[in-house]
Amino acid sequence: MAIGRRNYLFAGSDRGGERAAILYGLIGTAAAEWPGPEAYLRHVLARVAEHPINRIEELLPWNVAGKLLPALQKAA
Repeated sequence: MAIGRRNYLFAGSDRGGERAAILYGLIGTAAAEWPGPEAYLRHVLARVAEHPINRIEELLPWNVAGKLLPALQKAA
């Protein structure tokens, strides 16, 4: 991603850079799967705190898309 080249210098630490890479990857995948990465991010952030860690794959973009697509199509 060319957008953040200079910003990546200031991630704070290696762990901060890894977390930023994970976030960019999730949002990029959500954008590739269906329009509305913002809706995906809202959905995940609202649920991640109470979601069991052994079922975290349920929050991946391709698993969430089926739940959010009908709502996005109604809104359009």
